[in-house]
Amino acid sequence: MNVMELIDQVQDTATIKRVFGEPVVHGDVVVIPVARVAGGGGGGSGKQEGDKPSEGTGAGFGLGVVPAGVFVIKDSQVRWQPVIDVNRVILGGQIVAVAALLAVRAIARLRAKTAGKR
Repeated sequence: MNVMELIDQVQDTATIKRVFGEPVVHGDVVVIPVARVAGGGGGGSGKQEGDKPSEGTGAGFGLGVVPAGVFVIKDSQVRWQPVIDVNRVILGGQIVAVAALLAVRAIARLRAKTAGKR
């Protein structure tokens, strides 16, 4: 596969359909799923002149998709309903708790140090 074929495949993969899913209709309610899409690519090439001639090529592409939420359309009103990533919330809470514990420890050490000098 050459680089141009890879670029063509990336264009086919990274479409608006990856961000907005097919609308789901239930009665008078329409739900449109939405996702965050991130992609990255790479490349390469190479040819060495001299004692050890060699050739090389390379390519690469990555695509990540994460649910973001849904648009809910009902009675001509549009409402955004975000997805709550519970794992991210828990991780954030853990980071805050560790930072708080480290701050309390530092304050306790400082107080103990100043109390010992009196």
